[in-house]
Amino acid sequence: MFEVRITDDFAAAHFLRDYNGKCENLHGHNYKVYVHVEGNELDEGGMLLDFTLLKTALKEVLSKIDHTNLNDIAIFDQNPSAERIAVYIYKNMLKVLSEKGLDLSKNSNRRISKVDVFETDKNRARYIPE
Repeated sequence: MFEVRITDDFAAAHFLRDYNGKCENLHGHNYKVYVHVEGNELDEGGMLLDFTLLKTALKEVLSKIDHTNLNDIAIFDQNPSAERIAVYIYKNMLKVLSEKGLDLSKNSNRRISKVDVFETDKNRARYIPE
């Protein structure tokens, strides 16, 4: 099994509803994102997947949420937790890559195996597709 990982970051504000603590107030994070791809076969160039394709797709996905108030984005249902952000990134990475002719869904030879979203250096949420 091979695995590659790309990383990027974005900045955004949010607040958490149904939460009792300081995070219920509007605040911001400099999020760091890792996207992991795994598979059993390398292409003719000896790569699992070209890093540039992945990085370009991730930049496109993150550009939609960078420097926003995440609570204003309907998909987060007014509660943009790191877990929901990770799912959002996963689903949108699949969409962007599919538009480029790449299937990285859970049933393909190469697949996005997990997405990590760090709110801080110490706090991370991970989404692993079932």
